[in-house]
Amino acid sequence: MKVNEMTTTKDLRLLQSYEIFDYTPKMVQESKELNDGKVILKGIIQRADAVNQNGRVYTRAVLEREVRNYQKFIIENRALGECDHPSDSVINLKNVSHIMREVSMDSNGVVNGTVELLNTPSGKIIQSLVESGVKIGISSRGVGSVSRRGDYYQVEDDYCIICWDIVADPSTPQAFILPEGKRISESFYQTVFTKEDRIDRILNDILSTQKS
Repeated sequence: MKVNEMTTTKDLRLLQSYEIFDYTPKMVQESKELNDGKVILKGIIQRADAVNQNGRVYTRAVLEREVRNYQKFIIENRALGECDHPSDSVINLKNVSHIMREVSMDSNGVVNGTVELLNTPSGKIIQSLVESGVKIGISSRGVGSVSRRGDYYQVEDDYCIICWDIVADPSTPQAFILPEGKRISESFYQTVFTKEDRIDRILNDILSTQKS
């Protein structure tokens, strides 16, 4: 079976989308009390059909598919993220700070997430920052191509979410205005996704097509 979703001649880019994660020291303390010492953060992690700080729009159809595909990573405890964005598409275990426990999309195209900070060096850094009142954000990291649509760029159907990273809250929206990211080789699919992951994506697409 040919994997259409995993092969493309388009110009693949590393793409990011940012949301503020507005947590206070008091909320962190309450989370620890309720979750046996664990810091668990909940909030909006991405939005469909809205122009983001990078001047890009992720369509609802694309994000719905990627949220559905991402459930496999959550079930298998592989939904990891890093402290700060790296410059590539690979998740570096030495920088992992958290794990996504839940990711879902509501009827308005808003993607909500539940994040558990890990007891790793990077996870402790994030916890310390939030406990000190430092504002943080959460930012998706994915690979795909974009096309110009008037005054914004639309993320195309070849987009694949890799993870959500925890990043610094920029002082101005302009800090994130980058119409295109780093070019990525098509070999990233084999680096990021296992054979089972790629098969799962195909099956999800088939099931989605049959339902529609």
